[in-house]
Amino acid sequence: MNEREMWNQRYADGDYVPRTRPAPFLEEWLPRLTPGRALDIACGTGRNALRLAEAGYEVDAVDISEVAIDRARAEADRRGVKVNWIVSDLNEFEIRAAAYQVITVIRYRNPALWPKLVAGLAPEGWILIDHHVKTSRPAAGPSSPEFRLDPQELLRAFASLRIVYYTETTEPSDRSDDTFVLARIVACKGDAGL
Repeated sequence: MNEREMWNQRYADGDYVPRTRPAPFLEEWLPRLTPGRALDIACGTGRNALRLAEAGYEVDAVDISEVAIDRARAEADRRGVKVNWIVSDLNEFEIRAAAYQVITVIRYRNPALWPKLVAGLAPEGWILIDHHVKTSRPAAGPSSPEFRLDPQELLRAFASLRIVYYTETTEPSDRSDDTFVLARIVACKGDAGL
């Protein structure tokens, strides 16, 4: 089974229950970001893309799963917001240079994509990433280390940008009594207006 089939099946069978509320990390930073065009990477059923659209952004939202995108599209129609939903393998997705004021990557790791995201930021554009980190302690999230960030990976990957915020932290899972170990970065291509 390829990756697209696996995710389609997980969504269709209910094996993966997507979150419906926007990421609190995005909500926290949204008032500080520059309005304009946004890209939501690995958008799933669209919780963050929908929030960006409701905040007035022109949003491109990409995911490998047609099932997830169909659900996202239905929710956008229900809410009366417009999002450009794109079904694509992110290893093949072309990101236009300097096209986006905001790029969000919530709970997805693809190191081959990091340089493309930097190139896709417009001058003064912002990137927000939130993902699980490798850890020696028991933690919720991906079971394979391949799908977790190395410690300080984001700092190295986005060193060409102005790092406005970075943390590696533990916090309670929003779905169980487990703990998440997460890295979060906010970086700007140019003047962050500080």
